[in-house]
Amino acid sequence: MTPDVCIDPWSGDQVWSRVPTAPADIAVVVARAHAAFRSGRAEPGLVRARRLRDAATAVADARDELSDLLVRTIGKPRRAARVEVNRTVEVLQLSAEEIARAGGETLPLDAVAGGHHKWGLTFREPYGVAALITPFNAPLNLLAQKLGPALACGNTVVVKPSVEGAAVTELLLATIAPYFADDAVQLVHGGPEQVLALVAEEHVRVVSLTGGTAAGAAVLQAAGIKPVHLELGSNSPNIVLADADVESAARQIARAAFEAGGQQCISAQRILVAEEVMGQFSTAFTAAAEAMVVGDPADEKTDVGPVVHSRSAHRIAAMIADAERRGARVQLDGRQHSADNERLIGPTVIVDPPKEAAVLCEEAFGPVAAITSVTDLSEAVELANAVPGLLQASCFTADLNQAMTAARELWAGTVWINEATRFRLDIYPFGGTGTSGLGREGIPYALEAFSQTKYVGLAPS
Repeated sequence: MTPDVCIDPWSGDQVWSRVPTAPADIAVVVARAHAAFRSGRAEPGLVRARRLRDAATAVADARDELSDLLVRTIGKPRRAARVEVNRTVEVLQLSAEEIARAGGETLPLDAVAGGHHKWGLTFREPYGVAALITPFNAPLNLLAQKLGPALACGNTVVVKPSVEGAAVTELLLATIAPYFADDAVQLVHGGPEQVLALVAEEHVRVVSLTGGTAAGAAVLQAAGIKPVHLELGSNSPNIVLADADVESAARQIARAAFEAGGQQCISAQRILVAEEVMGQFSTAFTAAAEAMVVGDPADEKTDVGPVVHSRSAHRIAAMIADAERRGARVQLDGRQHSADNERLIGPTVIVDPPKEAAVLCEEAFGPVAAITSVTDLSEAVELANAVPGLLQASCFTADLNQAMTAARELWAGTVWINEATRFRLDIYPFGGTGTSGLGREGIPYALEAFSQTKYVGLAPS
């Protein structure tokens, strides 16, 4: 086996983990998870809830070690790393609580001919083995969004993390495994071939992936006839209308664009601003971006650390250069930081790129934001929707009619009014339209995704 090496993005040379690729083990691991499901499927909800609460407590006790590993392996700034660990704890707790609310219903069979004196009941049942495939950018919380609901329903799980997120994923699973039945929580490593082999396994009965659009399409094809939930890429639009609190909107959207190095699928990448306030917004937004601290993610003051790979930095830099070549103005150039560390790109503000520019057509997954002036909400919505799929969109306005129009016409899974797109709570239905994904996360909705409805009809004997 050849190990995949995880390099510290800040130092550029420190090896923090060597993850073995073991394609031959996948069938064995899935078989163990399937056997664990068969032996434990009668476990009552009371026990499942206790297991999840105990696991949440264990994660809380390990928060310092988990936070430190996030900083070292993916370059996440320390304050953001602590937030991620705390959210992971909360998601496990919420999953435990939701078990008591995940019921079925009774059906009025006597409302149709032949239904008199008969009862109809529905129940939620687990699928079996769930394959959970996670990316590097939030390896704890994005896994918890799947892991907590899957286990709450009574499934067993096989987790396949990204190479970069593997070390912290291993630590999380080692932390919680003692609180679950033997073999209920499994881990496999590897690349795309291993992912496709995993989702194609006969005993994998439900699949959940967070990743890129190409990866999602490949998994959907390989999985066959089974539920597949996909949370994929996006290029989130944030609209600022003339009647908005422009200064407040600029500060909120700057945080949403640049914190965590913009390495979030709901980062505020496209900003569509009413021409009447374009100058005011652009000035305030750039000032907020300039105030962010760029540097060592281990420093408590750092807002923007390095991106995860040199190749990511090169791709982002090329996207900025593409906008320049097409006539856009780079109002704040984050490439200046790369002289000290090639993975380090600071907040970058691009003004009025043409519609063909990559920054408007592709997900940057980096600290880059493009500001475009628009004449009105109608034009803003048209530009916002000019992509094949959206996770979240936002509109800043003081006009209720404008807000409702934006909510109705923006083609996104979530529309926020007077909040930037990177904001997410773990209890609402989160997911995309078009190529941004299939299905919804968010604890109550994820419990539905990881369970299936069984109907039972009762007739008098």
